[in-house]
Amino acid sequence: MNVAVASGPGTSGVLRPDGQEARTVADLAAAVREIEAGRETGRDTGAGAPRWVWADTREVYPALLDAGVRLARCHDLTLTEGLLLGYEGRHGEPRSARAAHARLHGMPVPEDHHEPQARQATLFEEEPPPPDADLVAEVHADQLRRIEAVADPRRFRLLVAAESAGALIAAEMGHEGMPWRRDAHDELLTGLLGPRPVHGMRPAKLQALADQVSEAFGGPFNPDSPQQIVRAFKSAGVSVASTRAHEIKDVDHPGVAPLLAYKELARIYSFHGWAWADQWVREDRFRPEYVVAGVVSGRWATSGGGALQIPKVMRRVVVADEGWTLVVADAAQLEPRVLAAMAGDGGLARAAGQVDLYQALAQAFGGERDHAKIALLSAMYGGTSGDAPKLLAVMRQRFPRAYQFVEDAARAGEEGKTVRSWLGRTCPQPSARWRELVSGPEGGRAARDRGRFTRNFVVQATAAEWALTLMAVLRGLLPAPAALVFFQHDEVMVHCPAELADEVVAAVAEAAEEATRLLFGQTPVRFPMQAVAVRCYADAK
Repeated sequence: MNVAVASGPGTSGVLRPDGQEARTVADLAAAVREIEAGRETGRDTGAGAPRWVWADTREVYPALLDAGVRLARCHDLTLTEGLLLGYEGRHGEPRSARAAHARLHGMPVPEDHHEPQARQATLFEEEPPPPDADLVAEVHADQLRRIEAVADPRRFRLLVAAESAGALIAAEMGHEGMPWRRDAHDELLTGLLGPRPVHGMRPAKLQALADQVSEAFGGPFNPDSPQQIVRAFKSAGVSVASTRAHEIKDVDHPGVAPLLAYKELARIYSFHGWAWADQWVREDRFRPEYVVAGVVSGRWATSGGGALQIPKVMRRVVVADEGWTLVVADAAQLEPRVLAAMAGDGGLARAAGQVDLYQALAQAFGGERDHAKIALLSAMYGGTSGDAPKLLAVMRQRFPRAYQFVEDAARAGEEGKTVRSWLGRTCPQPSARWRELVSGPEGGRAARDRGRFTRNFVVQATAAEWALTLMAVLRGLLPAPAALVFFQHDEVMVHCPAELADEVVAAVAEAAEEATRLLFGQTPVRFPMQAVAVRCYADAK
């Protein structure tokens, strides 16, 4: 099994700080406890702790957590290899420690076993043994050499450290779990859908809505089938391009209201219903599988559980344990602040020194806060509809450096070049298909589409880096037994004893300041984290 095992002979591919190999979970756990003995606990950023080196955090750390061991720092070879391959223009190549070692020696490169296609290919094959300590050490040394060869090694080292810390945090959040009351979840679902149905049947309220839709269209059909819905509208003399809610909500037909209600409840039933809870909620804890850097911009994804898409209605069932509280914090207007810091635009940076950046900019846009928001979002996302062109002209005049920063990124994308985040994460190179399209009659459109991607990549990827650095710092500042239990783009949640709530809120603010300093040095841009202590997640908004 490609993990460090708790007993029996084997090799873990994990190096202890003394350079020897930790062959079992028990061996590694004992080494950690020995090294950590005597170190101060509590508010410790881990700066003086050893940085453990291993092939893949996902393969080792969960077993250590089960053994009661937590590490302060690590170097994840797989995540680091992904960052380096991207920087070198080799996105998509296998990034495991074994693959990195094979490339280093000119040998055939194995597929990544964590990738879906690799899992399919090896379903009936014996997985290779875990990499040994010599391999880990050799790949680690090569990665350190390659890091020093990038344009800005200091920034890239911070990116590698934050990414590896993120792997520890992801495993810890899956181990800790977000408080999730099964009784409250069942009560909520019953109120929305009716009693839990037998397998293969719809809940009562869903079936009643399906019957209303069928009656409105004059015949039975499946409201879960987009094709049947489009045909039903066509039979009623209405042409719709899709069955998305925004596409059909304004259609004048008696079947629209029950259909929209059905779609909303069916989504909850499918993605966060009883069967979902059976799989992902254990002992009143939601335990998803986070994927660090699951998106090319560095944002996280999930390989199961849908933690990044929890509907607002479900927040009612996220309730702290008795005597505990949830500290929920999110960064206000994160991406515009990141743009201000990266571009070094004095006017925008001064506005970003205020809690409400858009309100601080309102005067430049005729006193309208919404106009300031539209202008900034259009600049970052390439918006051109409605009032965007007029407002972008104001931005170009008033905040030229910020405007030019994203324009340069867009132009690079249109020309087929790559762009990088503040710390050095690199966007994928254009595909061969894109190059074919650019040279054809639809070339202008393809170029603009990629320009919109690179325009936002430089901002979104840097925002992801700031959030990841924030979490890495916060993790070290939290007083025991407080723990991070949820993360979503620019929002974090800490579960802690009620008496520690004020200390945790202060730690969040301190972590935001430190993350800003680590990325941008001395900057007038503020990154306020609005933290609130609540018993129930729904009360945080």
